[in-house]
Amino acid sequence: MKKIIFLTSIILFAGFSAIGQRFAFIDTDYIMENIPEYQAAQMELNELSKQWQTEIEAKFAEVEQLYREYQTESVLLPEEMRKEREEQIIAMERTAKELQMQRFGREGDLFKKREELVKPIQDQIYTAIEDIATRGNYAIIFDKSSGGNIIYSDVRFDLSDEVLQKMGYRN
Repeated sequence: MKKIIFLTSIILFAGFSAIGQRFAFIDTDYIMENIPEYQAAQMELNELSKQWQTEIEAKFAEVEQLYREYQTESVLLPEEMRKEREEQIIAMERTAKELQMQRFGREGDLFKKREELVKPIQDQIYTAIEDIATRGNYAIIFDKSSGGNIIYSDVRFDLSDEVLQKMGYRN
């Protein structure tokens, strides 16, 4: 529904103000694929993610092992020991979940690292787009990689290579 309203407003806007207005589009996925620094950042993020995921899986495996041991021994344990072991298992599981949130949560380590590595590249791209739009007198520049809001696009209006060139990269 939001896409329909968005497309309708774009069509109306284009209909009322198309005279003298210039429109273009870019493909940020394509642009980022052609920036070596972005590729390096993605590789680093993937490695960190794998490392952290292995660390978390080890914690959960440890919890699982303790739980299996508890299940086999629980019949023989006195009530006090059973409660103590249950609390120990629950505490270890809580710790594992907290580590998972710390690494992969909304404000977790991976999010912060992505901000640190990718945001400067995104800022460079935005600056290049802004400069091209101002210089080329474009009213709107769409990003065809984010959400597919463009139904049709003519490749002669694709400024992705120009953005890369403006940033000093060659395709």
